[in-house]
Amino acid sequence: MALKVALAGIGKIARDQHIPAITASPDWELAAAVSRHATVDGVEAYEDFGAMLEARPDIGVVSLCMPPVPRFDYARAAIAAGRHVMLEKPPGATLSECHALEAMARAAGVSIYATWHSREAAMVATAKAWLAGKRLESLVVTWKEDVRKWHPGQTWIWQAGGLGVFDPGINALSIVTEILADPIHLTASDLFIPENCETPIAATLAFAHPHGAQVSADFDFRKEGDQFWNIEIKTGEGSLVLSEGGASLAIDGELQAATAGSDALKGEYPRLYAKMARLVRAGGVDMDLAPMAHVADAFLLGKRITVEPFIE
Repeated sequence: MALKVALAGIGKIARDQHIPAITASPDWELAAAVSRHATVDGVEAYEDFGAMLEARPDIGVVSLCMPPVPRFDYARAAIAAGRHVMLEKPPGATLSECHALEAMARAAGVSIYATWHSREAAMVATAKAWLAGKRLESLVVTWKEDVRKWHPGQTWIWQAGGLGVFDPGINALSIVTEILADPIHLTASDLFIPENCETPIAATLAFAHPHGAQVSADFDFRKEGDQFWNIEIKTGEGSLVLSEGGASLAIDGELQAATAGSDALKGEYPRLYAKMARLVRAGGVDMDLAPMAHVADAFLLGKRITVEPFIE
């Protein structure tokens, strides 16, 4: 029997990814949509989240797609009502509130899932398997995109808690923390912040690796023309390049798979919802916060460098 889910926050990511993934899956029925500004055709609509929880006790799962700052109150209300919770990335505005939500969910006996969609990109699992047992020498992340193309009108990104360039950058960190066998930690960060914004438009990061490998990341929201979502890795036994955000993989220069354009991300959200269905049916919890910890450390250690204003 399909699980009934309510989707809260009907914005671009919900329409582009969540709704198609839910409606195409036999595991799920989109039973309600919650938004003050938008509706989904053919789906019961609510403006108030609490009203939905009260009116629809038959809906056992809520998927939260609003920006991270308000998400905690929605998740807390859902857990208190005995509902399972799926969190769009990043799972919250702070690490502390994410830990609190996990504790609440465990105490209530419901599932909670901090999703990292880029970990579900087509070639990430293959890259992880290839790296297993190899001696890492270097890892370089280059994540550069045009914010005007990918986040039009999303002013919350530039406000405190909105993460700025770390909104896409955390996707890279989610892949890195998934494929590396050894944990890394941040040692330095430069944050380039427009003078009219509260969050960075670009960032460079340096990490320490327990066996001395060189690990770094370069994030930039100002890239026009060709866009780059690459992770280049060198080991003592060969090299690997993940590109297109993890959809394509080359090993020692030989392309293993490639998916271009709009098809590059098609499988990510279906795999997230398949995993959520498994967690709910097994009573499981998945609140891995490693990518978010690196972002938090980047803000803690970050050298703030003021740059020209961002004008959309």
